[in-house]
Amino acid sequence: MDNNNQTTFTCIGRSHGAPVLPASRTEWEAMRNQPWLAEMCRRIEAGDEKLKHRLPVWTPHCAAFKNNHRAAADAKLPLPRLMLDFDEKGHSAEILARALELQKAGRWEILLVEESVRRGTHVLIRLPQGMTPQEAQAGFSADVGFQADGALKDVSRCIYMVPGDHTLYMDEEGLFNFNEERKMKTIPQCKQSKDVLSEANEELAASNENSSFCPEGTILHSSFPEGSSLKFKGIPYSEIIRQWFALAGGEPAPGERNTKLHRLAYHLRHITDNDEGLLLKIMPRYGLTEEEMKSLIHSACTAAWCGMPRMMQKAVGNEELRMKNEEQFNEERKMKNEEWAASNENSSFSREAGILHSSLKEPPAMPPVLPPLIALLVSRTPDIYKPAVAHAVFPPLAAHLHRVRFRYIDNVEHEATLMNVLMAGTGAGKDCISEPINRIMADIRERDAKNLERERQWKQEVNSKGANKDKRQRPEGLIIQEIDADMTNPAFVMRTAEADGHFLYTKLNEIDQFDALKGSGRGNQQFQIMCLSFDPGNRYGQTRVGAQSVTEKVTVRFNWNAATTILKGKRYFSKVLTDGPISRINFCTIPEREIGADMPVYGTYDAAFDEELKPYIERLVRATGLVECPEAYELAQKLREENAEFSRLSQSRVYENLSFRANVIAYLKACVLYVAQGCTWDQTLEDFVRWSLEYDLWCKMEFFGEAIGQAMTLPPVQSNKPGPRNLLELLPDEFTRTDAERARQSEGLDAKGTSHMLNQWKSRGYISIVSNLNYRKLKYRSDGIDLTTPA
Repeated sequence: MDNNNQTTFTCIGRSHGAPVLPASRTEWEAMRNQPWLAEMCRRIEAGDEKLKHRLPVWTPHCAAFKNNHRAAADAKLPLPRLMLDFDEKGHSAEILARALELQKAGRWEILLVEESVRRGTHVLIRLPQGMTPQEAQAGFSADVGFQADGALKDVSRCIYMVPGDHTLYMDEEGLFNFNEERKMKTIPQCKQSKDVLSEANEELAASNENSSFCPEGTILHSSFPEGSSLKFKGIPYSEIIRQWFALAGGEPAPGERNTKLHRLAYHLRHITDNDEGLLLKIMPRYGLTEEEMKSLIHSACTAAWCGMPRMMQKAVGNEELRMKNEEQFNEERKMKNEEWAASNENSSFSREAGILHSSLKEPPAMPPVLPPLIALLVSRTPDIYKPAVAHAVFPPLAAHLHRVRFRYIDNVEHEATLMNVLMAGTGAGKDCISEPINRIMADIRERDAKNLERERQWKQEVNSKGANKDKRQRPEGLIIQEIDADMTNPAFVMRTAEADGHFLYTKLNEIDQFDALKGSGRGNQQFQIMCLSFDPGNRYGQTRVGAQSVTEKVTVRFNWNAATTILKGKRYFSKVLTDGPISRINFCTIPEREIGADMPVYGTYDAAFDEELKPYIERLVRATGLVECPEAYELAQKLREENAEFSRLSQSRVYENLSFRANVIAYLKACVLYVAQGCTWDQTLEDFVRWSLEYDLWCKMEFFGEAIGQAMTLPPVQSNKPGPRNLLELLPDEFTRTDAERARQSEGLDAKGTSHMLNQWKSRGYISIVSNLNYRKLKYRSDGIDLTTPA
């Protein structure tokens, strides 16, 4: 394989404001060929403007940023390139033809031409030596005959990613092979006076004043010339300089550039052995020419020596401490991951294969580092209960979403329909999930209380009037999301209709409280509601003729939690093992403690906990419409493939069937966390979702796997007939009572009815008695003669 395919040449971000990660050509092309990206672009082109900010981005002008933070000051590997964006639609072919003519004439070097999302044109050029981006933009626009977007694309700016089929031209050698560019380390300096450069920088700052992606004070030519890799005591000088600027009140503002840079050079002389050549390599320019920098550095190095300034000592110390803390954090995380892998090596799943081994005895251990929201929700929970709480919090969290949809890998849109059952032994501590759920549901309960009071007052008013009095109609807007555990079916339908698309929610202390929804008309209606709660768009309701009766057809949106003992839970679902409820529910458990073990101690759920939880809940409430999460989508595809692989290897039809919806549940959890975290994604979220899926499948196989397998393999009732058969035709012309009993049993009839049958046949003239317990057929004989008909 070409090494360029694996060499970092750009950075990719999940969206416009997300961290950017270094990417190779292979990763860049893989992202451009994702089906969901093509679908997003199609919908944006059709008018869905809100979706555009969720598109992934890439940075053509820089191949690496410090801490993956997309800012000019953090550019570790800037590249001499410029991306030009022509907004005018329908001229891509003309721009391409003109650009290639200019390249042939030696005027410009074209690296990439592609159509933008809305069919404008992106042109990536190599920035000529000695030319500023402003000059290049103006010059290329004039030469090509179209005006590029005035918002200049500096090293920190990004471009929206488009599908691979939008590409019109690509110079693969120039785009992906940039060894010479690596040596340059920076955009070539402009050979202009400091006043012209200052003017250009001010213009750039003005174009970015409304952008949150170019930090205030960041100037285009503030990157380090060629000494970014030089170090003092193992610390890059560039990092020490950034610390120094932080202590000195920030980078130079207009009017203080020379003074501040002179002061910086004076401080740096103390850790560079007063080496003017070294200072010239490591000092940032901020628009000063080479001669001006030499003069400034010489002045600083020949000033009176008064010992190392305290600010420089502090800058070095701060950077040393930061590096030490970062190394310590990475080491601790590495150790935790190793411990996690070791704890799972013989107990739950193969991390190398990424698939669950359901035959092992213990559920998989939680990841050592959790997503921030989950870490908060389990922070007051004893360790033994944390896995159960981490699963149980999703139904109430998702109940805050209103008409928010997520597109699954089968292209079906789902809402966050999440149901959880905690199955554990008697006295295991199943109430551990209650307080986290109470805190999550606090805002919904506050609103419900107001609407319940409105409903109570209306009922009181209606009941106080006589039968013939005019009565006020039921109040509108009675959105009451949390319902009673013992609610009847009509009340459930009414609450769903009034919820206006919001989720209903309840917490059941025992799973059999669900039976209140069974209804009187047909059995197992509560299981039907479980299935409809998960399946998108299915309608449910009832039709009644009474004026006061509830007549509604609704889309069921019902998230719930329930707890039960393991034996009771198995018994409750025993009659619907293959009917669907089990695969649609997320299960969790609590491991059995040793006899005489210490009592687990909970933390305090206080105002600080509520305040920390509040922004996550607010983000869920504010979300609306279709939310695209490319990382969750890719993870769902990966997990589906891993589950399919294990199904093939284990030849377990039960595991395969359960894994289909378990993967959907895991995907919806990922999407809920993604929204709650402000539409950001990181490795902790992926690790948690993978673990959640494995844990859910382990519980299902542990509690129901064997029973489901038996139910799936029961032999069907064999029958060679379409309906009842004539028993006389099964008997010989002369037969005994024993023959008659066998004939009945062969058709599934009880032998006890033989005497009544023979007496009836005799009275009807079908048979005659030959001797005791022996009979002769008069009709339906094998010789075809009907002895009941006279000859």
